Amino acid sequence: MSSSPFSYTRDQFAALARMVVEHAMRQGASAADTEISEGVGQNVSVRQGEIETIEYNKDKGAGVTVYIGQRRGHASTSDLSEAALKSAVDKALTIARYTAEDEAAGLPDADRLAKNPPDLDLYHPWTLSVEEAAERAQACEAAALAVDKRLTNSEGASVNSHASHFIYANSLGFCDGYAGSRHGISVAVIGEEKGAMQRDYWYTSARNARDLESAEHVGRVAGARTVRRLNGRKLDTRTCPVIFEAPIATGLIGNFVAAVSGGNLYRKSSFLLDSLGQPVFAPHITIRETPFIPGGLGSAPFDNEGVVCLERDVVRDGVVQGYFLSTYSARKLGMASTGNAGGSHTLAVSHGDLDLDGLLKKMGTGLLVTELLGHGANMVTGDYSRGAAGFWVENGEIQYPVEEITIAGNLADMFRGIVAIGRDVERRSSKQVGSILIDHMTVAGN
Repeated sequence: MSSSPFSYTRDQFAALARMVVEHAMRQGASAADTEISEGVGQNVSVRQGEIETIEYNKDKGAGVTVYIGQRRGHASTSDLSEAALKSAVDKALTIARYTAEDEAAGLPDADRLAKNPPDLDLYHPWTLSVEEAAERAQACEAAALAVDKRLTNSEGASVNSHASHFIYANSLGFCDGYAGSRHGISVAVIGEEKGAMQRDYWYTSARNARDLESAEHVGRVAGARTVRRLNGRKLDTRTCPVIFEAPIATGLIGNFVAAVSGGNLYRKSSFLLDSLGQPVFAPHITIRETPFIPGGLGSAPFDNEGVVCLERDVVRDGVVQGYFLSTYSARKLGMASTGNAGGSHTLAVSHGDLDLDGLLKKMGTGLLVTELLGHGANMVTGDYSRGAAGFWVENGEIQYPVEEITIAGNLADMFRGIVAIGRDVERRSSKQVGSILIDHMTVAGN
């Protein structure tokens, strides 16, 4: 493994993980688990053609969780020596002895653990020197600034690469893990006209560097997106249809995931309590969790507890079919884990045949949102209010850019009010969805 960027091999991690679990059991734990991980990364950024930062990170760590009956203790360390790992176990046991019992605490059910998990082709290291990374970043920035003479400044371009691996083990006999990678190129540029400035950006991201868009393409897209925002106007307050462009439509799906995730559900801090089997979306919407896509950014053979992931419809024909549950949250709700400790996996949202231009024509008159500002989604009530920028559309055609507006509604109404989803699917995210047309929202401006 001389070409590996890691300091530890998979076998070394597995041996350490087994040692941790065995030590915990010998010291009095009734159950235990551990995750040991290591990550390496490089980020090179340039601005105005000159290298601005060179960042290199290499970190490692272990987390240990022990149970004494229904009492839980957890400790972590960045020192992977045997002595430090055993010390972390002892500290976790001390914490557990002083912790109140929790009937939902404990390891997953053994029959839920992954057996012979598949290799999902998630690891593709990128051997890229600082000089090569800088050249790509410079090419990206130059391509962006060359789009239009009104592009007068840059926030910089960056090329980054990251790789990691881990092993998870527990006292039920599970011991497995895998390596993963993620690489990216990004740039943001600033345009100026009549004394007013605008900025926009673009990026590409993939597990395999061969799947990245070219640096020049990323730059050209960022430049074009910035230019089209120049001479933005404000709008008078109104109610109208709204299209969320695909890159930000992923956030709406993220809001849904948060609302039907176990933590918010058992704490009763979600506007979608008891939504299982209930229509939440428009009836033409289906959301499928697909964790086993080879090379997928959201792919995983098992979750953070070793529980096998599920390929399933989370929403079918607008009706909620399942939640996102860890072992703990599932027990709190009297349900079974869905293999989502650590979050959702790749979500594929159904879409129609229209591209973004087709959605604009279908909308007729309304607002195309391309940027959102702030965090304005209330998971308890579903109330949604975000600063926004984008374009005013009439007769299916973009008329002019708009800025300094706020869009508002309620997520429950917005989900049911989805008129159509475009086929311009965003694939740089674990939430794969096209642009979303919503029947109406309040747009606050002048």
